[in-house]
Amino acid sequence: MAVVKRGRIKEGRILVHFGPDYVSVHRLESGGPALLTRERFACDRGLTHKALAQRVSEFCGGLREFTEAVGNQNVRLYASGVFQQLPQPDAAALVNSVYVDTGLYCNIVGPELEQFYRTTALSVCGSRDLVEGLVRQEFRSAVVCGSFQQSLGYIEDIIARLRESGTDVLSPRSTTVKPETAGSSFILFEYQDLLKNERDTWRHKYVHLDAFRQADAVVVCNPGGRVGKGTIFELGFMSALSKRIVFTQEPQGVSLLFPCEVGLPA
Repeated sequence: MAVVKRGRIKEGRILVHFGPDYVSVHRLESGGPALLTRERFACDRGLTHKALAQRVSEFCGGLREFTEAVGNQNVRLYASGVFQQLPQPDAAALVNSVYVDTGLYCNIVGPELEQFYRTTALSVCGSRDLVEGLVRQEFRSAVVCGSFQQSLGYIEDIIARLRESGTDVLSPRSTTVKPETAGSSFILFEYQDLLKNERDTWRHKYVHLDAFRQADAVVVCNPGGRVGKGTIFELGFMSALSKRIVFTQEPQGVSLLFPCEVGLPA
């Protein structure tokens, strides 16, 4: 992994990993992640989620040394080690605190996903560095949301891009529309059975929502920034599950700001 001189500002997404003993800052470049700095970040397991959140936020305050602007489009935060030991309510509180203080989403990487990243890195470049693995394939699985009536072609392109990276798209499993539902207010895909009545739309919606539980992330397709009413409903369910949310473009017209990221992995 190349080491770039500290303080050299360039274009490119910044990746920050808060590990068990160190915090590392990388810039994503065409050849992979370039290490900008690695610093001691030892965390006592006795630290509260509030103390951990404060330490993360304080560190993020110095990221302008490496990038002109710090925001959810060009900076990604990942945390492992002691962060993985937090009970779910404390983990959610930490994510919320970091977001309020910095505007960034702190992605607490679970042990299984961490192992996936390290195994991927080992197979690709002989390293077990978490960041080396996640830049090769960030999501094992994902659910894709958006307006299937208005943006189906765009959504198909995003699904194709995810699958090319190796991501298993859990829902929708196919985007081939049942001809009899084309142009209707609730389109169905080839693998779905027809509606029994108007209330049966909820059954199909629930199956889609339930896939959020198994996914590493939910990708929200919002060309032009637009977020439809149906997607706003789904966002509440994603947030209740503390699910990682990635918009393809900066969301517009959303009345309540919440922890999320903008832009697919490279």
